[in-house]
Amino acid sequence: MMKFRMLAGLLLAGVVGNLWGQQPQKPPDAPPPLFKGDRQKDDDPNGRSAEGQVKDEQDNAADGAVVKLKNLKTLQVRSFITKADGKFRFGGLRKDVDYEIKADHNNLSSSTRTISVFDSRKQVILNLKLEPKK
Repeated sequence: MMKFRMLAGLLLAGVVGNLWGQQPQKPPDAPPPLFKGDRQKDDDPNGRSAEGQVKDEQDNAADGAVVKLKNLKTLQVRSFITKADGKFRFGGLRKDVDYEIKADHNNLSSSTRTISVFDSRKQVILNLKLEPKK
């Protein structure tokens, strides 16, 4: 029993000594994003943004309107809920993809607008007007 304790003690001392003498390891690189989709950094020269304001029938800013942006290549939909100013913004859009954008609020809906690959603007401004659903 005494030999076992002595052997275990030496083994433990050796393991602790090895760990103590090791250099700290570099932390792993940040993991890749879970969903790459069409999101790119806003400062990406190949990316673009879509922004604007949603207004109701009386030309007032629409608070709480849901703006939906649909990627016509992947059919992925992103949404944005407007604040009191009615403004929305979608960043990191690809220039080689067409998008559809539309707003809905309180049984009102805007017409669907398209952002085309042929539109070379880096910042696309789209104001959406809510009207009764047809």
